[in-house]
Amino acid sequence: MSLFEHQEFDQHEQVVFCHDKETGLKAIIAVHDTTLGPSLGGTRLWDYASSAEALTDVLRLSRGMTYKSALAGLPLGGGKAVIIGDAKKIKSAELFRAYGRFINTLGGRYITAEDVNIRTSDIAHVAEETDFVAGTAEKAGDPSPHTALGTYLGLKAAAKHKFGADDLNGVSIAVQGLGAVGYDFAAYCAKEGAKLYVTDINEEACQRAADELNATVVGLDDIYGLDVDVYAPCALGATINDDTLGQIKAKIIAGSANNQLATPAHDKKVMDMGILYAPDYVINGGGVIHVCSEAANMSREETDKRVRGIYDTLDTIFARSTAEKRPTGEIADELAREVIAKAKAAKQK
Repeated sequence: MSLFEHQEFDQHEQVVFCHDKETGLKAIIAVHDTTLGPSLGGTRLWDYASSAEALTDVLRLSRGMTYKSALAGLPLGGGKAVIIGDAKKIKSAELFRAYGRFINTLGGRYITAEDVNIRTSDIAHVAEETDFVAGTAEKAGDPSPHTALGTYLGLKAAAKHKFGADDLNGVSIAVQGLGAVGYDFAAYCAKEGAKLYVTDINEEACQRAADELNATVVGLDDIYGLDVDVYAPCALGATINDDTLGQIKAKIIAGSANNQLATPAHDKKVMDMGILYAPDYVINGGGVIHVCSEAANMSREETDKRVRGIYDTLDTIFARSTAEKRPTGEIADELAREVIAKAKAAKQK
């Protein structure tokens, strides 16, 4: 099957396969759409089972970045990149510099930043070879805090629609994933009085949540079937699938992970179950807003204001979904496409 027939190919403008023999770098860069501006999206380092799996992930993630930036009102298109390999084994300054050279060949069509298993120190090495990076320590820095804040505010918007109030005091939340974003998100919820159940492959992170947030630690596979109000996926994608939906008792799905739905069809399946789903690329948009602040020279106050706007954007999506009896993800996609279509029409005048 060629790229153009791939089930996740969505009229992507450019897909670049990168390999550096000396460092062992294997990466894929996907530029989805640059109508609104240069494509921006983080680089993910993951030990994919196959290059086909990596391609599927990068195509889905880059499309989500286009819609994320559109609904955040940012002058950016959508792109994403993945580096294939075990982060504990392949990381090196030389590998990231080689990767930076590939990014530089795109001439600014793609701007990268941190994502899973990539830190500001790694991006610093990429920046030695290209100017097309964001989220560097010297400038905007780590976007995780703003991603966590936006996710927390998005959950409050969901609680308002599902439970009648956005107060999280006493609300039970199953948090899957306690990385930089997941932990900060959990901390926001705990501070408001939420009851937390957490899981992560990192046992130290779980213990920290138990000690600092009074969270209850559960097994990796036990997180789905808990009798809780909210399921918050904050790790990797596709955790909302046929197997897990049969277990989920939560009335809200709201978390920071990308590509939470295994397939587009699960958007309607979730709605039919009476679960309110916060579209992932909307609720986790705080990170791209933070990174954009570096390129657009936005003040901290303006950046915070835009992140807090995630609450209002989701409020609109939830209200329209209820009124039109259509899935929230479908509504979000439609709104994003409207933004892009208007921009294309304006360019053609």
